Amino acid sequence: MNNKPTHYQVPKYEQSFTSPKEHDYCVAIFVINEGKKLHKQLQRMKDSVLNVDVIISDGGSTDGSTDSQTLKSLGVNTLLVKKEIGKLGSQMRIAFSWAIENGYKGIVVIDGNNKDSVENINDFVNKLKLGYDHIQGSRFIPGGKAINTPVSRLLGLKLLHVPMMRLASGFKYTDTTNGFRAYSKNLLLADDMAIFRNVFTSYEFHYYLAIKAVKKGYKCIEIPVSRTYPKGKVPTKISPIKGNLGVLKTLFKVCLGSYNEK
Repeated sequence: MNNKPTHYQVPKYEQSFTSPKEHDYCVAIFVINEGKKLHKQLQRMKDSVLNVDVIISDGGSTDGSTDSQTLKSLGVNTLLVKKEIGKLGSQMRIAFSWAIENGYKGIVVIDGNNKDSVENINDFVNKLKLGYDHIQGSRFIPGGKAINTPVSRLLGLKLLHVPMMRLASGFKYTDTTNGFRAYSKNLLLADDMAIFRNVFTSYEFHYYLAIKAVKKGYKCIEIPVSRTYPKGKVPTKISPIKGNLGVLKTLFKVCLGSYNEK
């Protein structure tokens, strides 16, 4: 890569397969053992007319959902598999690094649990083409929809997460826990963002990017998206008490500047 950032720490990973680049932008899906939910999402994406190459950054799935032939048949361009410790933040750095090194101008990011409105992916690409650097998907602005969202999550978001992120960034975010976002190549490579550091291994990465992009003067915007939770008990990888407390602790640390470059 030309013009590498001053810091460039990327977790070890394996490129299981890749196909020729077809678009200037890509969408990275972050997964670990998403099962049929991933396949349903990929089929929805395949049925849509999306102006992106589809990249999967896998945290080490063992449920067979990332079988190469299945993913290829569902339109996936590239499968990257993390080979060391770390969670979401590590998977994100892997995808960002790979996308930049392969010439993409920007990257849309989305979960692989089939909850998000994949039909909006082109909306993120259009904003990237207009010169925006950090595009946040929101369920809570005109055109967005929050369907079957658990009350506990809504309360935590509205009463704590959003106010803290607004205070720390100075931007009037409305949906700060939504992982449906997009980032420009310019933002990801910037030395004043310093994103390629090993301190970013989990959810703190999303929070840091949202706050830092505003504070450093990059062009930021929210756009409407939908997120649909299944009725009944909500499947989640975050444990009710320990996991949520960990999320809050991380949020406080980011807002207080703990992840800023020393």
